[in-house]
Order: sequence, then structure tokens, then C-alpha cells
Amino acid sequence: MAGVVFWALVVLATVTSLATAWTLGANSNSPPFAPAIGANAISTMRAAFLIGILAALGALTQGGAISETVGAGLIDGVQITSLAATAGLLTATGFMAFGVYSGYPVPAAFATTGAMVGVGLSLGGDPAVDTYRRIVLFWMLVPPVSGGLAYLTATVLRRDDIPETVGVPLLAAVVGGIIANVQLGVIPSPPDASQSSVAGFIARRVQTPTVADVDPVVALVTLVAAAAWFLVIRRRTQASVEGGIRTFLIVLGSVVAFSSGGSQVGLATGPLENLYGVELGLPGIVLLTLGATGILAGAWMGAPKLLQATSREYAQLGVRRSIAALVPGFIIAQLAIALGIPISFNNIIISGVIGGGLAGGSAGVSRRKIGVTLAFWLITLVFSIGIGFGLYKVFAAVLGG
Repeated sequence: MAGVVFWALVVLATVTSLATAWTLGANSNSPPFAPAIGANAISTMRAAFLIGILAALGALTQGGAISETVGAGLIDGVQITSLAATAGLLTATGFMAFGVYSGYPVPAAFATTGAMVGVGLSLGGDPAVDTYRRIVLFWMLVPPVSGGLAYLTATVLRRDDIPETVGVPLLAAVVGGIIANVQLGVIPSPPDASQSSVAGFIARRVQTPTVADVDPVVALVTLVAAAAWFLVIRRRTQASVEGGIRTFLIVLGSVVAFSSGGSQVGLATGPLENLYGVELGLPGIVLLTLGATGILAGAWMGAPKLLQATSREYAQLGVRRSIAALVPGFIIAQLAIALGIPISFNNIIISGVIGGGLAGGSAGVSRRKIGVTLAFWLITLVFSIGIGFGLYKVFAAVLGG
């Protein structure tokens, strides 16, 4: 009988994780392509198709670090059981569903992190205080850093003395240089790491001595990648400024969608880390494949409607402010993945939109809306802890888990 209950809980936890991943795919991964749709650079259905593919690839190749943090790094002294994982995922998914249907900005990372802390405490675990400090500090820095980078980017794009045939390619060069250093699970890595970058892989092959703790090969590969992206986008903008900007929007949307998959999948798979990795003894790629499948299905089935709505909002922002919002999104998402910190992608994008708006004056930036957004972020975190704690207690009392 105990075996039947265990496998029933495994199935329930897996289905709940898939539902969470579906929700993330339908909502959190959609914003990156909205500016390109608003600029008529790509159709809605084609964008939804690319979002699904790219976000799923990001989940498979970059999702492991955040998944591990959510599943094992938020609570000390206990392992997250299948029943606890189900309670945490149901709590987080409930908050996300409320945000979708009510229109209020509920961040997925806050909901999932709070829910898993709640169920962990309910299991009798101890707070992972050092992890909380790192996560909260990163969350607090996201709005000013994202907004500041967006403000700087929008300011550069608006300057009359910097032609768009230079400004846009320079942004492309920054993106290209970062891509050369993006950590991926599919690239052969050193024994003490699970992921590596293209620049790091080439540097290990060449093996030149470092100079002031900087590997000259990594620096060279980064510069070559940046120069290549600069030249490609510069040629496009020289042929047609609007055409070049639209091309960059599609490229930027692609890398941001990829990053969103890598940064968001852990919110769905993290609670199952102990169940799949320890109790079932399965390799990590199985769990990431589960999350990637849910994200892919959510993007293909749920993203088109949201894309049509958000593309109208981005069309009102204009392509330059849209670029200003997405560049910080890519940078911060990759930094969060490298550090293994769960983040809300909408938090980054909203902060970027605000920063880009301030570059053109205060028009379009509502202080009331900012205040409501911040309040809901805090409410989501606090209430998800309480609900996750209580829901697991109820499940344990009813099912004996």
C-alpha cells in the first residue's frame, strides 16, 4: 500500500511540475519577442514557435543551477519529499494563476521561493539564512540595475551625436561578447564544473597563462564575438536603419527567450530535485527535460494570446525603448543563472521598461503602478511562505506524509 501511495505522489508531483512549467512557458517567456511583433519584424505564431524552441533549449542547457538552488538550497536539515514538493508547486502555481487572471503582477520566482521555504519550514527544516541573504540582495539590486542599464541604453539610442548605425551595433557587440561567455551544459566542462562557455572551452584547449587573473584567450574570443556581431548588425543598419533594428530585435528576443528558459525552468523542476535525483536515482537531464517539455507546450499553446496583448504595449513604447528594456534582461538573467539565483523575469523587464521610459522623461511611468507592483511582489513572497507552510501541514495530516 505504501508503494502505491508513493508512486501516486510521484505522479501528482510530476503533473504539478509540468503544469507549473506550462504556466511559465505561456507567460514568463513571452515578453522577449513582444517588441519584435510590435515592430512587425515577425508574426505572432512564428514568435510563439521560436519562444517554445529557444526557451526549451535554454531550460535543458542552463536550468540546472537554479533548479538545484530551489530544490536543495532554500532549507537546511531536511529533504523535500514528493508531498512537500506538490504542496510547494501548487502554492506557487496558484499565485501565478491568480496573477494571470487578475492582471496583477505576481512574480513567479517570489511565489516559488516563498512556497518552498514555507514547505521546508513545515517539514521541520532550518532557514538557509546565507542563501536568503544572497537571493534578497540580488532581488533588491535587480530594479535599480535593470532600470539603470535600460536608462543608459535608451539614452545612447536617443543621442543625436551617436548615429543608429553605430549605437545599435554597439549594443549588439555587448550582447555578442556576453554570449561567448554564457555557461552551457552541452559544452565540455572541467571536472569541477557542470557547465562551460565557448570562450572557456577554447581557452582550456589553448592553455595560455593568465595575466592579472584574466585569461587572454577568453578575452580574445570575447572581443572576436563582439566584433562579429557589431559588423553584422552594422551592415544591416547601413542598408536600412529600421531593417537593422528589426533584425536586432529578433536576435535580442531570441537570446532573451533562451535565457528566460534557463532562468525559469528551475522554478518548476527545483522542488522535484530530491525526488528525482535521490529517491528515484535519475540523472538531472531527465528532470530538466520534463521542465523543458512543459515550457515548450506552454509557449506553443498559451503564448500567442499573451504575445498579441503585450506586443501592443511594446508598440506604444517604441522599438528603441523596447531594446533598452531587453538588453538588461539578457545580462541580468545570465548573471542569475551563473550564480544559481531564482529570479522573476517579469521583474527585470518591468524595471527595464521603467528605466527606458525615464530616459525620455517621466511620461508613461506611473508612480502608482510602480508602488502597486512593489507591494504585490512583497505580498507574494510573504503569503506564499505562509500558504506553503499551511498547505503541507494539511496534506500531511490527510495523507500521512
